[in-house]
Amino acid sequence: MAGLIVLGVVVLFLLIALFSAIFTVEQQTAAVVERFGKFARVAGPGLNAKVPFIDRVAGRVNLRVQQLDVNVETKTLDNVFVHTLVSVQYVVTRDKVYDAFYKLDAPTTQITAYVFDTVRARVPKIELDDVFERKDEVADAVKGELSEVMDTFGYTIVKALVTDIDPDKKVKEAMNEINAAKRMREAASERGEADKILKVKAAEAEAESKALQGRGIADQRKAIIDGLRESVDQFQQSISGTSPESIMQLVLMTQHYDTVKEVGASSHTNTIFIPYSPGGMSDLAAQMRDAIIMGNVAAPAVDMSAPQHPGS
Repeated sequence: MAGLIVLGVVVLFLLIALFSAIFTVEQQTAAVVERFGKFARVAGPGLNAKVPFIDRVAGRVNLRVQQLDVNVETKTLDNVFVHTLVSVQYVVTRDKVYDAFYKLDAPTTQITAYVFDTVRARVPKIELDDVFERKDEVADAVKGELSEVMDTFGYTIVKALVTDIDPDKKVKEAMNEINAAKRMREAASERGEADKILKVKAAEAEAESKALQGRGIADQRKAIIDGLRESVDQFQQSISGTSPESIMQLVLMTQHYDTVKEVGASSHTNTIFIPYSPGGMSDLAAQMRDAIIMGNVAAPAVDMSAPQHPGS
């Protein structure tokens, strides 16, 4: 009976020793094995063995890339307080697991301290408007400072990013008002320029219209004069002994009656009553003749006063 008890104790001891002799390590993780409190080795991922009751797993180190977000409050060169959010991505160097586990007790605290120190040394030298443009410069300074220090503790700084720059609420409202006023001034300037162009184009169009209208009237009068002259010449050739004055009176009388006929034939014509008698045709002819003569005299004077363009 006593022998069975001893055998059972031995078997139980062996089972405990067997289970304590093996352990597993997850992927992207390193296990630190100590022997009697002294560092023995680093165990990699998978199934591992150790000496029961002598070796122990002191701890495990994460080999994945980790990120630490640090919010730093500081002021700029123009005395504006801003909250700067810096994201630091770091990883334990695989061949420096011993340093990362034993040399540094709280890596996040160490990284936070250096981020505060670097940001508060850089941002106060930059004005608020330039902080947004030079955020990469601040991030590079943080990475450079951390990389030099953390490498001795077994950590590699992968990247440092300034992900947010948040000024005081009143400062942001003032900046938005300044930008809105600037854009309103630009919009007003563009509207004024557009109105100016429209007015200039309208004036040019009106001037061109009047010029074409005047040219058309001049061409019309010239055509009338040429037609009257041609009619007089043909009449003189057909009937001998007639004077130009009598022929002109006859032509004018014919046109006068044609006009009266057209006015009377239209049912929607606005009629103007003027003193009229057949004997007044001579006065009418004299007036038209004088007008034609004055027009011919005035035409050269107008041509001489017109501006001469090069090459015309």
